[in-house]
Amino acid sequence: MTGIRLRAADVALLDEPTNNLDGSARERLHELVRTWRGALVVVSHDRELLELVDTTAELRTGGLTTFGGTYAQYEEWLAVQQEAARSALRDAEQTLRREKRQRIETQERIAHSERQGRKDAADRKYVKAVINDRRNAAQKSQGARRGAAVEAESRARDAVAAAERAVRDDDRIAVDLPDPDVPAGRRLAVLRGSDGRETVLAGPERVALTGPNGVGKTTLLEQLVGASSRGWAGARPDGASRATARRLTERVGYLPQRLDGLDDAATVLDEVRRRAPHVVPGELRNRLARFLVRGDQVDRPVRTLSGGERFRVALASLLLADPPAQLLVLDEPTNNLDLASTDQLVQALASYRGGLLVVSHDRAFLERVGLTAELAMRADGTLTAA
Repeated sequence: MTGIRLRAADVALLDEPTNNLDGSARERLHELVRTWRGALVVVSHDRELLELVDTTAELRTGGLTTFGGTYAQYEEWLAVQQEAARSALRDAEQTLRREKRQRIETQERIAHSERQGRKDAADRKYVKAVINDRRNAAQKSQGARRGAAVEAESRARDAVAAAERAVRDDDRIAVDLPDPDVPAGRRLAVLRGSDGRETVLAGPERVALTGPNGVGKTTLLEQLVGASSRGWAGARPDGASRATARRLTERVGYLPQRLDGLDDAATVLDEVRRRAPHVVPGELRNRLARFLVRGDQVDRPVRTLSGGERFRVALASLLLADPPAQLLVLDEPTNNLDLASTDQLVQALASYRGGLLVVSHDRAFLERVGLTAELAMRADGTLTAA
């Protein structure tokens, strides 16, 4: 940031600048953005940062939408536009249904007229020349009517298709998670600062652990869950008995900063079954679909997944564990997540009824997960209530 300020370039480009920044570094970055005198282009999924810029541009499906305002204002404007688009879609669908009925009615009238013409010819009600003239005229009229009805329905279908393209179809995670059965007073974990003071996490509390980078927050989490070298809970914490380690593993689910705890060689289904071995594959497929992991994705090797897909599989492995974890421990879960994935994480956590311990510098995310407490870790490793 200092280098950017010293160069004083006419145009500065910041690409995901808040990734891995702690609170104080974010404040310095925010000040840089607020006071920058030249042109500034910020590529970010950080809602707090996006509120500091006065123009929003969204790249979506190959097109760029530009809006004169902050991202929150853009979301409000977009919500209005989407409601209008959904209303237009409903009107277009109603018109299509009406045109389809009219086409069917037209075809029925034409069919009736043709049957009547054949009956008149059979009864010799009119001379042959008159019958031929009437038939030719009817065929022309009926052809025009049939063509007009088909064309009107086709135009209505095109209108529906255009209206559908204007409506965003952003899938959302919608999960009904099992109740981990966490009474209000149940002791789930103990955090111990460098001064030996202990903080007990009990019941379905939602606690944030904040503090500068490098003070040992991740180390504290790994000691808590007994993280293995692969990054997942499972190994015995230092000084803990095997029985204690087993109880911790059973009741704690851990999502590390890096998603390298997944087995790249395994299929998605097999990876999730490792943590829910007693759930039948069909039921797991249904549950994975609610995490937006569907169809052939379930049978693909983990190594072929995109970043967003990999995140959803890691989250599903954590939240679909059987038995369910009573405490979720998340370490900087929004790092490198786009806004849609962050929204999906918040949605999933909204369905979780156990305890939550999350390390994050993302204030907007912390405000959305319903915190009940916040602990700050100081440079000397001590823990205090924030």
